[in-house]
Amino acid sequence: MTARFNQTHPTPGPDLRPEFGLTAADYARHRAGFPAELVRRLQGHGIGLPGQRVLDLGTGTGSLARLFARAGAGVTGVDRAGELLAQAAELDVREGVRIDYRRAAAEDTGLPGASYDVVTAGQCWHWFDAPRAVREIARLLRPGGHAVIAHFDMLPLPGNVVEATERLIRSLNPDWTLYGSTGLYPRWLTDLATGGFTGIETLSFDVEVVYTQEAWRGRMRASAGVGASLPPEGVAAFDAELARILRDHFPDDPLRVPHRTWAVLAAAPGTERS
Repeated sequence: MTARFNQTHPTPGPDLRPEFGLTAADYARHRAGFPAELVRRLQGHGIGLPGQRVLDLGTGTGSLARLFARAGAGVTGVDRAGELLAQAAELDVREGVRIDYRRAAAEDTGLPGASYDVVTAGQCWHWFDAPRAVREIARLLRPGGHAVIAHFDMLPLPGNVVEATERLIRSLNPDWTLYGSTGLYPRWLTDLATGGFTGIETLSFDVEVVYTQEAWRGRMRASAGVGASLPPEGVAAFDAELARILRDHFPDDPLRVPHRTWAVLAAAPGTERS
């Protein structure tokens, strides 16, 4: 196993965030986006319908935002990392959608209040100051609007490639804590309820994502525990060791990687129950 590197970049914590701008190219090229089925299921709840105004917080390279745009919604995406927004805009051109991107924090977007039918946060809520983000979402939503917090997580099952890859990340980055996910986030329900949101419910479904070995390496370089927080020599060491692990223990190409899609949806404060 490759030796550990000293942690010199920001790590996950209450005041420090990984620098995802450092991973923008790998993030855009290799990171699997949310499945379209998520928006189809949300539409059954009146969320993401054609003509609705949707704001996607922590949009990254626009994975979730593009799904809503393809469904006919008018979409704005917000993110702190300008490098990710630049990648998002390029992907939009390739896919023939138009999204309005703004560089801002989820907790203080600077956007006008009561302007959106839906406010979403995909794969990013754990990086936010939750109480402030909830207040900002409540401010941004129109009466009767909805908040959606969604995740699309790879599942580390015993003996699979996710478990082996996470073990490697932890050996190089002992401060990394986002391993062993079940893809379920009950605390987010409490965050929304504390902020006055009502009608809270969840949905989830599992899918397999197919990665070539090269794409899997790129996907994992783009993760918070690797490219967004290790120094360049640490990323290189990780990539070389992961290539060896894949060659020796997971020779199938492509790989079939289990993922769980999960979302919590909630009505804006003051919305009357039907």
